[in-house]
Amino acid sequence: MRAATIDRAGAEAAGTLSVDSRGDALVVRLAGAWTLETALAVDAALRELAERQVRGATFDATAVTRLDSAGAWAIRRTAGRLERRGVSVEVAGLGEGLRAIFDKAALHDPTAAVEPPPRWSLLDQLEALGRRSSEGLRTGRSLLGLLGQVVVALGRVVLRPTRLRGTATVAQIEATGVTALPIVGLLCFLVGVVLAYMGALQLARFGAAVLTVNLVGISVLREIGILLTAIIVAGRSGSAFAAQIGTMKVNQEVDALETMGLSVVDVLVLPRVVALVIVLPALTVFADVAGLAGGAVICLFQLDLSTGQFLSQLAAGVTIWSFLVGLIKAPFFAVVIALVGCHNGLAVSGSAESVGRQTTRAVVESIFLVIVLNAIFAIAFAEIGI
Repeated sequence: MRAATIDRAGAEAAGTLSVDSRGDALVVRLAGAWTLETALAVDAALRELAERQVRGATFDATAVTRLDSAGAWAIRRTAGRLERRGVSVEVAGLGEGLRAIFDKAALHDPTAAVEPPPRWSLLDQLEALGRRSSEGLRTGRSLLGLLGQVVVALGRVVLRPTRLRGTATVAQIEATGVTALPIVGLLCFLVGVVLAYMGALQLARFGAAVLTVNLVGISVLREIGILLTAIIVAGRSGSAFAAQIGTMKVNQEVDALETMGLSVVDVLVLPRVVALVIVLPALTVFADVAGLAGGAVICLFQLDLSTGQFLSQLAAGVTIWSFLVGLIKAPFFAVVIALVGCHNGLAVSGSAESVGRQTTRAVVESIFLVIVLNAIFAIAFAEIGI
């Protein structure tokens, strides 16, 4: 039996390499801190070791105290060269944390066959469609379950109003409503301007430019005001709900609430739902006013209408139902946005990546459901003659 030891002198807890020959097998004992400095110091010895004519080699890393990617790669490189020559290699003794670093230093095998990209056949597409449909059904069932919990929580609040967390609800009203006024007003005003300008250009060809007032009034009050407001709130507040609750889930604050015997629905979900149900109708009224103001600017300056003429034409062209139709939709849209945001926040699995993924899903799903619900309302109101 013979042994060779290579030490990196002058450094505390330096990495060492000790090689014992046992017949046609090698036992390589590693100790100390295997970092970049150690890898550089023992590089020549590792290269010489990789050329040994043996049948087996065991790397004993029980005494390794530190390991970085450079040290792990140096060991991996030596073991890989031995394996390519048909030598049986085993790396033993690494702790759980060091083993994770060592595994990440796996060498890329350039000779490995590259798996061809999957070919999309009709069956593959049907399978993917079925999988997504099944996932959508599971998500819908989970949303309905959360809606049921919210309804039960609202019933308890009706019986005992003090159960509603007033401070949290007011804070959510401010965050989702008051701070959203500038962006909602600006966007709806600009949309009203564009709608009136483009409508006036087309209607002027038929000598009916004055009907631009009717076009703006009906469009803004029935559809544009509520739909644009809901989309803005979904992108702004729905994503905030998912990110806030998701971050609490990552920090185990949700688990702490459950441990203390508090209801997650009562503490986190219900205040957000109630706040958005209160806020969205108010934002819709504000959006309607802003959209009509944008249309009025174009009508006053491009069509040479006076303020009195604009208001008279608006009163003749729209009815109270034109305003109420948009307002009726607001609470339903609010419930959908709040539930989807909270549901995706509670679905976070515990990582920062999951927070981002669920936040994105919250925005996409809430906007999709708002548009679908708006289409259902439009058909329903048309069928009953409103």
